[in-house]
Order: sequence, then C-alpha cells, then structure tokens
Amino acid sequence: MPHPVLDAVEERAEEIAALAETNEKLGRLDDAAAKLLRDTGVMRMLQPATYGGMEAHPRDFAETVMRIASIDGSTGWVAGIVGVHPWEMAMCDPEVQQAVWGEDQDTWIASPYAPMGILRPVDGGYVFNGRWQFSSGTDHCDWIFLGAFLGDADGNRVMPPRNYHVILPRSDYEIVEDSWDVVGLRGTGSKDIVVRDAFIPANRVMDFMGFLDGSHPRNAGLTSPTYHIPFTTAFPMGITSAVIGIAEGALAAHLAYQRTRVQVTGTKATDDPYVLSTIGAAAEEIKASRTAMLDNVSRFYDAAEAGREITFAERAASRRTQVAAAWRAVRAMDEVIARSGGNGLRMDNPIQRFWRDGHMGLAHAIHVPGPVNHVGALTDIGVTPPPGPLLSMI
Repeated sequence: MPHPVLDAVEERAEEIAALAETNEKLGRLDDAAAKLLRDTGVMRMLQPATYGGMEAHPRDFAETVMRIASIDGSTGWVAGIVGVHPWEMAMCDPEVQQAVWGEDQDTWIASPYAPMGILRPVDGGYVFNGRWQFSSGTDHCDWIFLGAFLGDADGNRVMPPRNYHVILPRSDYEIVEDSWDVVGLRGTGSKDIVVRDAFIPANRVMDFMGFLDGSHPRNAGLTSPTYHIPFTTAFPMGITSAVIGIAEGALAAHLAYQRTRVQVTGTKATDDPYVLSTIGAAAEEIKASRTAMLDNVSRFYDAAEAGREITFAERAASRRTQVAAAWRAVRAMDEVIARSGGNGLRMDNPIQRFWRDGHMGLAHAIHVPGPVNHVGALTDIGVTPPPGPLLSMI
C-alpha cells in the first residue's frame, strides 16, 4: 500500500508541476510550492512522533521524494534534503528539539554539513565563524545544521581534525542573496550561509563521529529502526532519491513528447525502432536504479529492526550502491534526451529542465564516485578502515 503522504503528493501533483517554472525563475521554491510540501506531510515523515512526526520507514520517504522529484526536480530536491534533517534532530538534546519544534512542529531545518566553520571553545560553549555554500531550501527554514571543525583558543583548527554538526536559529546566521546562479536545480535556492561570532551553547554541538558509529540514536533512547540506519545511508538517501526521481520525470516527459512527435524525415517517433529500443533500455536502467536504492535502505532498516550491528563493509557497499544508482539513472536519462530532437529541448519543454536538474544533482559531493569506489575496493580486499578523509562519508 502506498504511504498516505505519497497519496497526498499524487493528489497535489498538478499543483506541484505548475509551480516548476516559477521556482526556477525565483531561484528558490515559491512560497506556494513550500506550502504544498508542508501540506503533504513529507517533511514530517522522518520526524519523531513526540513532535508530530510519522517515524516512517525510510523506504517510504525515498519513494515519496522520487515521486516529487519526477514532478519537479527542485521541489523534490528540497524535500529530499530538508526532509532528512528531522531524522537527525531526533537525536539532538531534548531542549534543542523543544526550541525548534515546541511552538511549531512544521519548522524546517536547513544545512549544509560540509565542515566550513570553526568552533572556538569559550565558557559554556563555543564562538562560531564560517561561510558555507549550497544550503538547499534555506529561505523556508528557521534553523540550520552547519558542519564545523573544532578550533583552539585562537580559532585555529585542532589537529587531527574533529568534525561537528552545529545547530543555529535563523537569527544567528545570514543567507547570502544572489549566491545561487547555476545551470540546474535553480529552484532549490541553495544559497550561501555566513556566521559571524555566534555564541553556540554546548548542547547545540553534535560530534559527527556519533552519527558514524551510531551512538547518537542509542544515547537518545530512540527505539524506531528508522533512526538506527547509518547516517551515511540516511543523508544521501534524500539526494540520490531526488536524482533518480528527476530521471523518471525526464523519461515521462520524453514519452509524452514522443507520442505525437514526427521526425524531420517524416517518420513518426512511434514508428522508429531505434528510438523505441533506446527508450526501453533507458527505462529499465532507471528502474534498476530505483530498485537498488530502495532495496539498499530496506536492508539496513531490516538489520536495525533485528538489532543487528551494521558493519563498516556494509556501509561502504551501501555508499557504492547509492552512487552507482545515481550515475546509472542520469546516464539513462541522457540516452533518451539525446533522442528528443531539437524541439524537445526548447525552453518551454520540461525535458530540458529535468536534464539540467539531473546533472546538477549528480554533481553533489555525495555522488563523486572515485573515493566511494576506492573505499569499497579496499574494504573488499580487507583493508579497513581506509586512511584519512576516505572515511568521511562511509
């Protein structure tokens, strides 16, 4: 049975699609598009029940993100990224959760997690400074997770590096307007963030290693298996699902166009065996990407539900599966786009927007294949853990 949120998305699909062009022109989600996401409930799927969340199976969340992204890439991307943040907030200090959700359980939390800031220890907490890029959906968020390195009393990074997630209210950071001018996913409004000398209480700083080793959900007393899948499965899940959904949207738009297309040779596209063969092969590749992604997260959920510890080798294989799924879907999308003809790529045809959005999503750091495949190969050979920064997203 489809999840009720997925049903709600289907009911509002035409409204979501109608705002795609507006989102792109604004360089962020239109307020009406953000309201549609709130109304469907997708942002509360991974939120704890204590604050009105659904504690949904992560597979249901991934499927919902895929569907939204197949309607509009930017809306799906924001759902996939911002929608994962309640999963992490469930592991944070109860006082922080109350500050975020106590008055409004629909409060959104932004990111990015890249450690571009420095925490300088002071009495009772830290002084925080930094600048971050790519804060998706940030205009509609009132809190944020930001990645940071621990610094010394002079603000110099401590070695070896120690990575943290820092939680800030909207009053403590600046959104840099006009910092998101890109070829794809324009409607995500993934703008720069600046923090200047913000005081951060100690209970709003989370050690990143606690997410990698699973100690944060255990220490928070969370019992739902949803919160015991690895961080490196949960966080990429929303992003990779969005990319796969975008490829599905491109395929659907392409099929709709090909039904009436007549090529310059006078041949109907529906009578061209080469075009049809390519479409069939691409459709199967995109479906394989979807299946791999959903199977991946389901297996981790099942392991968490059984109380089984998830090994480093499993985490490494999971990341390889995620990256491969995204690349497979986008390559397949490229095959059908190349058969769309010149008119298929006019700016009034949604095919071109899905194409641009898919490639922009593939460029995200979690989809860089080299380090992930490197770690996977070392792990298969028996060299664990791998050295240095290769560990950062495994």
